Amino acid sequence: QVQLVESGGGLVQAGGSLRLSCSASGNIRSIITMGWYRQASGKQREMVALISSVGMTSYADSVKGRFIISRDNAKNTVYLQMNSLKPEDTAVYYCNAQHTHSDYVGVLDTWGQGTQVTVSS
Repeated sequence: QVQLVESGGGLVQAGGSLRLSCSASGNIRSIITMGWYRQASGKQREMVALISSVGMTSYADSVKGRFIISRDNAKNTVYLQMNSLKPEDTAVYYCNAQHTHSDYVGVLDTWGQGTQVTVSS
């Protein structure tokens, strides 16, 4: 009932900035929390930033002060502004939505297709 599409990834030099976008479609009202996760080569997927339906945010320690997550409910879009990028930020970034579903009583996860972010030194 929810679909996510990411965009904005690319190649940047260390110290540069990049802005990721995640557009949601479907049953938007069912979404509780959205966020960004990343998975570097050979590593497990990790949480980067989360934002609730009322705008509360949470960040991984590694990106605090550098990344900002925001939400535009009118456009059904979540953004991740990434500043002062480091080579360690290189990963595939995935948009995530925690949401309810008409056929289930619990909370489900939906993931975007992922967008590659590469930071060169």
